Amino acid sequence: MKLETIAIWFLMAAVVAVGAAPAGNPLAAQDNQAGATEGVEVLTRGPVHEAFASTISFHPEPGVTATKAPLEPIEELPPEQTIEGENVAWIPGYWAWDDERDDFMWISGIWRSLPPGRQWVPGYWAAADSGAQWTSGYWADASTAEVQYLPEPPASLDLGPNVDPPSVNHIWVSGNWVWRDTRFMWQPGYWVVGQSNWVWTPSYYTWAPRGYVFVNGYWDYSVARRGLLFAPVYFNANVYSRRGFVFSPAIVINAGVFANQLFLRPSYQHYYFGDYYASNYGAGGFYPWFAVGTRRIGYDPFFAQQRWQNRQNRNWEQGIEASFKNRVDNEDARPPRTFAAQQKLGTSGDAKENQVVVATSLDQLAKSDGKDSVKLRAVKEDERKELAQRGEQIQKFRKERQDVEAKGAAGTDDKPDAEAKERPKLKLPQSPITAKADAKAEGDQAPPKAPELPAVDAKAKAKARDVAGPKNPTGDDPKPNTKTKSAAGAARNKSKSETPDEPAAAGTPDKKPQPKGKSKTASDPKPQPDPIPEPKPKPEPEPKPQPKPRATPKPLPTPKVDPVPETKPAPKPKAEPKPMPQPKAEPKPTPAPKADPKPESKPQPKGKPEKGPKKRDNS
Repeated sequence: MKLETIAIWFLMAAVVAVGAAPAGNPLAAQDNQAGATEGVEVLTRGPVHEAFASTISFHPEPGVTATKAPLEPIEELPPEQTIEGENVAWIPGYWAWDDERDDFMWISGIWRSLPPGRQWVPGYWAAADSGAQWTSGYWADASTAEVQYLPEPPASLDLGPNVDPPSVNHIWVSGNWVWRDTRFMWQPGYWVVGQSNWVWTPSYYTWAPRGYVFVNGYWDYSVARRGLLFAPVYFNANVYSRRGFVFSPAIVINAGVFANQLFLRPSYQHYYFGDYYASNYGAGGFYPWFAVGTRRIGYDPFFAQQRWQNRQNRNWEQGIEASFKNRVDNEDARPPRTFAAQQKLGTSGDAKENQVVVATSLDQLAKSDGKDSVKLRAVKEDERKELAQRGEQIQKFRKERQDVEAKGAAGTDDKPDAEAKERPKLKLPQSPITAKADAKAEGDQAPPKAPELPAVDAKAKAKARDVAGPKNPTGDDPKPNTKTKSAAGAARNKSKSETPDEPAAAGTPDKKPQPKGKSKTASDPKPQPDPIPEPKPKPEPEPKPQPKPRATPKPLPTPKVDPVPETKPAPKPKAEPKPMPQPKAEPKPTPAPKADPKPESKPQPKGKPEKGPKKRDNS
């Protein structure tokens, strides 16, 4: 795969600095020492920095909560080398919550080629009742001076392509709700021409304490040209709390993970890479990148572009899924979880030929002369200090955003769409990380023209979304044979390679998922007339026998006469024309009369219906 060839050298670098060190002179772990320092662990799996790639969920949710108070960002110094380019910036890292450790991990800063016409609005941690809550960052339009905070968007109506593509060179983009005056209107999906060096990021919503923020669509660089994304690091508390501690990047992770080892975790609003193949991760809300679209969870621009680039390969998707299943079934095929483990694997000679090299050092990357390698340049010392000072500006901007959005955090002004009138528009200062306006950009440096969006459908009916689906995936993890007992219909839908929850949350008109979420007993009386043809499946499983008890409740008054003179009860049903045709179905319940003798002494009407439902409930 062409992307993987390039990605072998385009890596997310992570350098660990440990101990007390003078400012500007951090102690960095070398190639043979990284990850081996006590109290420090360089990870080869974990969250992807939000400024590098942002998830697009059909069900935007409030940020993840941590059980501990938010931590102050550590001092981070950019590495000594960066990628070439006029529009490259250093974006500092931040703390992310690791629910497996029940602790914070550090998402290292990144070198980033800034998307044209965008400015970075960083995320932040805010104190919450249970500890701390995260508000995600996003790439805002650089020309926008005010931010409008909207009510929760309705359930998505997107069901995939509804018209044929204009050509094989087009990529389908999901539809979305847009705010017009005082309500949401549906904007259908559309086709966009695929680009080799650019990725179209469609419009989406991100949650904030003040309300939901609409991020309009934009062109971003392809993964291979996006920058250097540093790997996450786990620090022991007594390490980063030392006086004079400075962290600086130095190890490298393969960007090929964006082609075959990528996961989305909508509830955490992050992409994840690496080893998340065990079945328990499905219950934790992890989805493989290729399953997000089919399960109506969201839209993945990386998968859409990869599928387009491999449009001539009919077996590409099957190959991706087969590779994924192989790692699910075989632990040996999974990538190492730490850089130290990868080094040990390489020196032992146990590395498999088909295993992706997750990490390498920044020094090794700089020494490579291959045509596919990323072009680096040295960062001057005064430039590094200036970038470090810009980090303080970022922290200030982050705090200003937090203060603005905290004013309406209680959500008292969030009203239903029909009641909402004017939504708050608040002004934020210009971000210190804003792409330079360059009208002279040509060739690969000039982004394609934004696609023409279809007209909104004012007649589309908005429905409140059911957040139970996205928040609780019901164990529908990547592994197809996941055992779940949370819903009876889960097993049936798995064979269709679609979870029952997501379609329901997306507001699809499917009738099957809805009954599963409702009480069958409450809806029994209504479905009774429909199951008329169902008596045939009497000998078959649970679903078919259910109509029997539903039909019996109607003759409840007649059973008193039915057991003895079956012909005499006819006069009573005269008031009920339906029972007349039912006798045809009654002969079939003949097996029930066998049990009738016992209940004859007791009130027969009650005995028969009780036995039927009980058997079916147990089944």
